[in-house]
Amino acid sequence: MSEEWKNKLYYGDNLNIMREHVVDESVDLIYLDPPFNSKANYNVLFKEVNGSSSDAQITVFEDTWHWNMESESTYNEIVTKGTKKLSDLIQALRQFLGINDMMAYLTMMAIRLVEMHRVLKPTGSIYLHCDPTASHYIKLLLDAVFGGKNFRNEIVWHYRRWTASSKKFQRLHDIVLFYTKGNDYTFNQLLTPYTEGSVKRKEQGILNRFKRGEDPVLVSDGKLQAEGVPENDVWQIPFIPPSAKERLGYPTQKPEALLERIIKASSNEGDIIMDPFCGCGTTISVAEHLNRKWIGVDITHLAITLIRNRLHDAYESELLPYEVIGDPKDIHGAEALAEQDKYQFEWWALGLADARPAHDKKKGADAGIDGYINFFDDNTGKAKTIIISVKGGHVTVSQIRDLKGVLEREKAVIGVFITLQEPTRPMKEEAAASGFYIPEHFPKMKCPRIQILTIEELLNGKQLEYPRLNSETTFKKAKRKQKGEVDEQMELEGF
Repeated sequence: MSEEWKNKLYYGDNLNIMREHVVDESVDLIYLDPPFNSKANYNVLFKEVNGSSSDAQITVFEDTWHWNMESESTYNEIVTKGTKKLSDLIQALRQFLGINDMMAYLTMMAIRLVEMHRVLKPTGSIYLHCDPTASHYIKLLLDAVFGGKNFRNEIVWHYRRWTASSKKFQRLHDIVLFYTKGNDYTFNQLLTPYTEGSVKRKEQGILNRFKRGEDPVLVSDGKLQAEGVPENDVWQIPFIPPSAKERLGYPTQKPEALLERIIKASSNEGDIIMDPFCGCGTTISVAEHLNRKWIGVDITHLAITLIRNRLHDAYESELLPYEVIGDPKDIHGAEALAEQDKYQFEWWALGLADARPAHDKKKGADAGIDGYINFFDDNTGKAKTIIISVKGGHVTVSQIRDLKGVLEREKAVIGVFITLQEPTRPMKEEAAASGFYIPEHFPKMKCPRIQILTIEELLNGKQLEYPRLNSETTFKKAKRKQKGEVDEQMELEGF
């Protein structure tokens, strides 16, 4: 790969991204944790500025698939243009399952697995994370696309967490399916350290207490030559508790230790890692930590904003250059997004202002509030609020008057109006007439109570005016990292 390579974060449908931007046999390792038709709505949970949990949550995606014209078109493409094995399998699944949500999900996954096979290098590997809802069907798809002979492991990720009682055994594991592109694939044997007791027995020369395959190699002074025994396919890695520093509030977030193990085993420094369902960016964050190159794809601007914050919080000046592809870079791009999807435009615009979305498309009317920021400007422990309204279409002075009314109703201290179009003179005059918010502890700071910012100004780096005193507004900050160093959170018991 040339020295000009830049890591890439794509906004968009991963099928289109792979087809249009990822060349044949260019990726060393793929990890994916796709939605699995659980019929659940996945919400991002936010943190308040003091670190406490927030009631605010935004539906990131609805994990419910339905058979529609797109599903039918994709099915026809697989049957007519896919390999015979995959064509035969998808037809058999349709005959067995019928036309339903599960069939729509499997069709969506099948066409994407074909593209993942194409972009993998001959030495590459894929790890697909799934749960029992569809894992048995997914394994059949992987056999058809990658070949049953290239199945390497069914890895069991075992964890402990509180569960509700039910009339079945408690489920405390996930499955990760490990396949390769071919027989000559990258694999670095991971070792599980010997227990303290095993080391002591070994140094005493008592080898009969080791299990088969666990015998250490002795050197002349009786010390360990090997670092441990080869890792097995049951991984004891704790589930991320809600209070953990690693937890960023994303619904499907996986432990960094899980991704570190996968990336260390099936890639080397400088290799390219791809996650086509990257969510909050755990895969690419760990890839960055381990000095790998990366490609991440997600279909929501909320996730893209979260990932950008996570990378910059964790690595700061050590972060290698990367580019975000698919998000608007200028007014024309912003106009196109606003026309295509109102909610994605709102989330993207709020991300420019480092603001939190106030609602999602399932909640109907927004009551004049699209986003907000909580901040502290004194030591009372009570946050002040900024409310934000985003407009992608025609704007008038009446909208500023409405914002002033919402400001009073919500008892917020500042109102911000973000607009794609240039504000009119009456709008500016109405905003100016609202006066200033002057913080008690910062009497020299005068912040306009009503602020109007255009998308163009935000793209050019203009910021909202408000006191920033230990403010952590939108997303929980990621833990600061030193690239390449051992992270204590990754050195877990049993790792």
